Amino acid sequence: MKRATRVASARDQAPTVLRRLRTALRRAADPARASAMQAYMKSAMPYHGVPAPLLRRVCKTSFERLHLASAAHWRALVLGLWRGARFREERYAALYLAGAARARAFQTPAAMRLYEELILTGAWWDYVDDIAAHRVGPILRDYPQPMRREMLAWSRSDHLWKRRTAIICQLGFKTQTDLKLLYACIEPALASKEFFLQKAIGWALRE
Repeated sequence: MKRATRVASARDQAPTVLRRLRTALRRAADPARASAMQAYMKSAMPYHGVPAPLLRRVCKTSFERLHLASAAHWRALVLGLWRGARFREERYAALYLAGAARARAFQTPAAMRLYEELILTGAWWDYVDDIAAHRVGPILRDYPQPMRREMLAWSRSDHLWKRRTAIICQLGFKTQTDLKLLYACIEPALASKEFFLQKAIGWALRE
């Protein structure tokens, strides 16, 4: 009952957090930059026009007093921001909250349902690459056995961005790269002519 109450509370809280974040982003917005950013990303969702360094500062200020009571509370807040976003930076902010230092204890295989939704609904490289390298990768490092099975399954998925995630999730592992897993995740994509899979293979092998 207590857990359900916390989740409900987070869902109620998310719109308020999003409104506060959106107000801060509007103050920082550069409309001239916004159209160029949207065109570069080929995004249907508009931009406020806030560059990455300033966006990080806005996120830090907007979220600094936000208490993450539990993993369920954290997930509900992240999803509330993500699903309620009307501008692309608002989804970037959801990713920022997903990776907050205060959420470190929540980065377990149980978080993969959250990241799977973000990958499936984001379905573009700016979201997916960040999630793969900075969210999925660390969970794989900390929980290799269950995550290895999941990444192998993702590598054979019908969904392009899950397959890309499986290939690039070990970016930054360097000498700790599980080569057997990497090659197994690459193998189903070798015959594909899909640009984002071929780029992922090249990127992962260079790393």
